Amino acid sequence: MAIITISRQVAALGDEIACEVAEKLGYKFVGRKEIEKRIVDMGFPASKLEKYDERKPGFFASLAKDRDEYMDYLATAIIEAASEGNTVLIGRGSGIILQELPNLVSFRFVAKDEVRIERLKKEFDWNDKQAKQRIDESHTNRLGFHKSFFNRENDDATDYHLVMNTGILTVDQASDIIVQTVKSLESEEKEAAGKIKVKNLLTAQNLVNTLVFKYKININFLHAVVDENTVTLQGVADSSAIVEKAVVLAQKELSDYKIQSTISVVQDFKAYP
Repeated sequence: MAIITISRQVAALGDEIACEVAEKLGYKFVGRKEIEKRIVDMGFPASKLEKYDERKPGFFASLAKDRDEYMDYLATAIIEAASEGNTVLIGRGSGIILQELPNLVSFRFVAKDEVRIERLKKEFDWNDKQAKQRIDESHTNRLGFHKSFFNRENDDATDYHLVMNTGILTVDQASDIIVQTVKSLESEEKEAAGKIKVKNLLTAQNLVNTLVFKYKININFLHAVVDENTVTLQGVADSSAIVEKAVVLAQKELSDYKIQSTISVVQDFKAYP
């Protein structure tokens, strides 16, 4: 079992290659529509998706509590998809969310502006100005999305196993390279470790969702880390009482684990208007 994540510039053929890889390996391709459906099915309003989905949030959207809720739903959707095994995921920070998986193999696709401009012109019957505007808009949104939600640069080559230029490589050539790379990196040890890690990620994220959505615990940037039989809660709260309540409730939900906290207490901390 391998988990493949793909990052791409607009019109760099990322979706086409991802579909081809899934077909060649017999994997499931999880694209934008399925991730969005999972997020909405979990309870996030479809009307608010456009504010956050792979785009830079506006000023007020970046301050709204919806932002953290979207991130919790997004992480859950991606981790759940990865837990199903043999999956190809594209965009939405999936490579960052799943970066700790030992069986993760990540790729990025790029191409020169002039190549992507010609592809967009052909696909949408646009002129040069319209195509360039779409490229610039996409770059700004994806960069802003990664900075806002992960404090990372999405075009940092060191985050990927391979970065490929689809102005040079065809869809078939690029997908073949991915298939061979994945097969060369697969091992029973990585698969076993990956199953344990993704299970821990899902346990941690489900706990966060329970504390936030069921118990309405007001801890900003709440995050949980599972390490063997210990769960560590992280985040920022404005009182020790809230932290203590979160620990008690977490222990109630995960009675087989030891719950500890590294949540910072900052008096009068208000992340939202």
